[in-house]
Amino acid sequence: MADRTPVIAGVGLSELPVAPGLSAPDHHALATRRALADCGMAKGDIDGYMTAGAYDEAVTMAEYLGISPRFIGGAMTGGSSFELFAEQAMLAIEAGHAEAVLITYGSDLLSSRGRSLGTGGLGTSEGASAAGKEGGKARGGEEPRRPKLVGGPARYEAPFGNTLVGSYAMAAMRHMHEYGTTSEQLAEIAVAIRGHAAHNPAAMYRDPITVEDVLGSRMIADPLHMLDCCLVTDGGGALVVTTAERAGDLAQPPVYLLGAASAMTHWNVSQMPDFTTTGAARCGPEAFARAGVRPEDVDVVQLYDSFTITVLLLLEDLGFCAKGEGGSFVESGRLAPGGRLPANTDGGGLSACHPGMRGIFLLAEAVRQLRGQAGTAQVPGCRIALACGSGGWLSCMGAALLGSEHP
Repeated sequence: MADRTPVIAGVGLSELPVAPGLSAPDHHALATRRALADCGMAKGDIDGYMTAGAYDEAVTMAEYLGISPRFIGGAMTGGSSFELFAEQAMLAIEAGHAEAVLITYGSDLLSSRGRSLGTGGLGTSEGASAAGKEGGKARGGEEPRRPKLVGGPARYEAPFGNTLVGSYAMAAMRHMHEYGTTSEQLAEIAVAIRGHAAHNPAAMYRDPITVEDVLGSRMIADPLHMLDCCLVTDGGGALVVTTAERAGDLAQPPVYLLGAASAMTHWNVSQMPDFTTTGAARCGPEAFARAGVRPEDVDVVQLYDSFTITVLLLLEDLGFCAKGEGGSFVESGRLAPGGRLPANTDGGGLSACHPGMRGIFLLAEAVRQLRGQAGTAQVPGCRIALACGSGGWLSCMGAALLGSEHP
């Protein structure tokens, strides 16, 4: 009997973190070409396609890429879209609805706004100042616009001028109020992830930072400082999901999709049931159960780090520590290189790249680690990885467990 176990066979990234000569569709195309070359497949082998983005729909991008899929998907759940696509691709492969599913993303978010890399490193006061001027725009400092009144709950939020950063700041403040979490503990997350970025030549910022650097960076929305906030960059990625049997003839060792799940609790932040708990508390246990593994079995985590508070909430909700213990859990370099649970080993959205929706990079980095191809960033003995994307305002969560061995 054919082995239809779903695997990720190919991975490709476009130019990171800034590529002024590439449009968003160009990033899709370049990442696709590299993913196909990575596994040794041809474009004609692809019969499934999934994508989401601010401007690119699955039907238009499939046409642009010259793909004629019999299985297609494009549900937009923000940054978690690609973990949901991984789950749906798994189901399609297992059911025989597709033989090879291509998942892509592309964005020119930074260069389309006429901005480029700043000068200096964030590890120095000069660099922090330069990055502060640039980062202020990239992290929500656009010229103020008249709020657009729209339907649904958003119409009640817009008049008050709440920003995206402000929404996450409310979650951080509530967690501090309920559990005594500190800004120093949140800063530990940024420091740890910057430590991983030092091993990634494509990371936007690689210079070391300290907890004091994070706390000394400009306040964006209390209690979140500039270095608690993700970057804005260009970039794109592509994955090829196929069967274990097909992967046996391909160029790279397969990475098995062990289990995945998703959950949505709200969309607008005013409808969030509890600022300290996300949908990962539901989809995380489901993903672990489907994969047949436990949090203590995981060797590396790739967690959506739109803000440091996002990482802390996901660690709790996914079961790596109890609710309210995230602050103490991240202390003492647990997430840093050499720590017990290395997190965001490419440098994450906080230091490497964040082109608007980062979920595909979580999966790509998990694959790199499980193949043993991460160079100086390699986590020794990495066999199981978790990628968890967060979409919207801590709204839609997708968790996927990947392994280097056949389940």
